[in-house]
Amino acid sequence: MKHLLFVCLGFSITLSNSLFAQEGDPPKSKGELHGNFQSDFQYYFRDPAIDPTGEFFPDERFLAAGFTNLIYSQGDFQAGIRYENYQNNLLGLPEGFRGQGIPYRFIRFQKDGLEITAGNFYEQFGSGMILRAFEERGLGLDNAFDGVRLRYSPFKGLYMKGLVGRQRLYFETTEGIVRGADAELNWNESFSRFQNSKWLITTGASFVSKFEPANNPFLNLPQNVGAYGGRLVLQNGGFSWSNEYTYKINDPSEDNNYIFKSGEGFLSVLTYSRPRLGVMVAFKRLDDMSFRSQRTAQEIDAQINFLPPTTRLHTYTLPALYPYAVQPMGEISRQAEITYTFPRKSFFGGKYGTTIAVNFSDAYSLNATFLDERPITDDPDGPTTVAGTQGYTSDFFSTGQVKFFQDFNFEIKKTFNKKWKGTFTYLNFHYNQEVLEKGVTHRDIFSREGSYDSQELLYIQAGVVELLYKIKPRHSLRMEFQGMFLRDIEYERTENRGDWVMALFEYSISPGWFFAIQNSFNYGNPDPDKRLHYTLGSLGYTLKTTRFQLNYGRQMEGIFCVGGICRVVPPSNGITLTVTSNF
Repeated sequence: MKHLLFVCLGFSITLSNSLFAQEGDPPKSKGELHGNFQSDFQYYFRDPAIDPTGEFFPDERFLAAGFTNLIYSQGDFQAGIRYENYQNNLLGLPEGFRGQGIPYRFIRFQKDGLEITAGNFYEQFGSGMILRAFEERGLGLDNAFDGVRLRYSPFKGLYMKGLVGRQRLYFETTEGIVRGADAELNWNESFSRFQNSKWLITTGASFVSKFEPANNPFLNLPQNVGAYGGRLVLQNGGFSWSNEYTYKINDPSEDNNYIFKSGEGFLSVLTYSRPRLGVMVAFKRLDDMSFRSQRTAQEIDAQINFLPPTTRLHTYTLPALYPYAVQPMGEISRQAEITYTFPRKSFFGGKYGTTIAVNFSDAYSLNATFLDERPITDDPDGPTTVAGTQGYTSDFFSTGQVKFFQDFNFEIKKTFNKKWKGTFTYLNFHYNQEVLEKGVTHRDIFSREGSYDSQELLYIQAGVVELLYKIKPRHSLRMEFQGMFLRDIEYERTENRGDWVMALFEYSISPGWFFAIQNSFNYGNPDPDKRLHYTLGSLGYTLKTTRFQLNYGRQMEGIFCVGGICRVVPPSNGITLTVTSNF
């Protein structure tokens, strides 16, 4: 706590000196204080229909959470703090968010190409496969570093970074110490012979290591775990090809059941664009790429790296109930997308033009050969590999026999006239419920009787119609109509929620007001007692830089994901008030 007080005191002195300088002092640039805050207040109602046992109903019916950021800047100097308060924990957030404190504070100085940050900071190397510290408040994810970071550009086109620190774990820090270095070279900026080249070339290299004391009486765990990677980006006109490879030495942890196997990740993204046309193709392979600064951490805690998704991230309410979560212990995934805009006054384009996007993605297990002699078992909770062994081997480009996910979708955007425009979406999913919701691994599925043919795959079709009607200047009505229909060829399982329909109406008066009402009806649930309506009403008002939003209604149970990282959201019924402001 002493270091927090010291930083706050230094921040106050700096601010005071800037605001109350004497007239005789030499002229200085004025300092600026900026910030933002958010407060969430929730009052819960007991709802036996969505929570029959009261398992998710909080002991305290009124809960609140909030934060305030203050950032002071003057010339080359910047300092900031963030105060957070959770009284008590809101439903759906990780249990560690209880209490209050200042988990984020920093001082930053930059001059002559050198930038020094002491305290907390976020950072990313490359795509993030080897290191990414960031905040996603909706998920309750914040893995900021607490330490020191240097950034330096010795000459034009070369950008270097170095850091050392511990990661945030709610109001504490992790046991492990993370050290990292990254360098990126833009060849066209650095070398005269490439300055006029049509090809733009960028290369980069990273190294990250963690130190964590080992105290396991049965396994000789490594205290130092290193990872390294390289990347290459080529661009020419509308063509771009990005490649990144990372390698991590053996890192026994809770995630991989303490096997001594190295990990690797590879991501390749090829894009091409020209007027009215865009094409994207991506390939990703992950193998034992969970990388945490605390080997016993679970879920979204203490993650050093971020594994980019190669599936489309759906934001519509019903399709978002079945999102794909990246599988760090092993996956091969592919994605392809084509977007084309038909020109105005053409047969398909009409008077205002039409845009169509077609997307396909899938994800499979690795084609793995397991090295231990684990007996066949029907127990889905059994270990996937034997601790202390090397686990398995796998072919690099060969896919396994367990399908995690598949998504085919297309979207049409059409402006009909000056008042009406619409978006029409069709989606077709294959969703492995065992893997993505229950945590069953592909080893368990493959080794049990019946092999991979008995995996729980859901087949989902969904359609969305979104319409926007401009009533008059500053007044508009947005409407959504969604339907989602499930089938399961092998089994009739009551835990599947069945078919849904949903409708939403949102009336906006720009720039201040909006009013919305939506209803999701789970009419096809195999359990008649769960064929429920989830109705939610919303009201929002914006006054300059401050926004107020009031919600009342039911929140369905499900999985909430951002960027391929997911957490489970419990069912709830209540009133929520959110206030946000910037200054």
